Amino acid sequence: MTKDNLIYLFLLRIAFGWLFLYSGLTKILNPNWTALEYIKNAQNMSFIYQWFSSSNNIAWVNLLNEWGQLAIGLSLISGVFVRGASIAGILLMILYYLPLMKVPYVDQHIIYILVFLVLFGFDKELKKFNLALLLSRYFRSLFSPNRKSPKDQK
Repeated sequence: MTKDNLIYLFLLRIAFGWLFLYSGLTKILNPNWTALEYIKNAQNMSFIYQWFSSSNNIAWVNLLNEWGQLAIGLSLISGVFVRGASIAGILLMILYYLPLMKVPYVDQHIIYILVFLVLFGFDKELKKFNLALLLSRYFRSLFSPNRKSPKDQK
């Protein structure tokens, strides 16, 4: 894989991470947001989505939705736990797709699933773009005993 390809994948991961981070944040910051309306419109497997929308379950469904999207976004942006975030994202997108699915309809949720599969598959190649790793290298270089002071560099 070329360096350019890695940069494109890195940019895809960052942009996708931002999409999920933003989506999670807007839900968390909006006290009136709920998944209830989306779930009530379920046309397929409505028995499952009726269970999700019951008064006993909607609170944890909302919580998982809001904070799950936020966590997926943070993971993709930081490059930490990308495979786990990709699996969580795929499951979340399947749950979004199933209630309104019309075969052979391909909507954004199917595209998102495909992007998560790409990110999952190329996670090892993108490890060098892990934010935690980059930051640790940076801070290690700051405090390295071999580091020359600005006076020594003249």
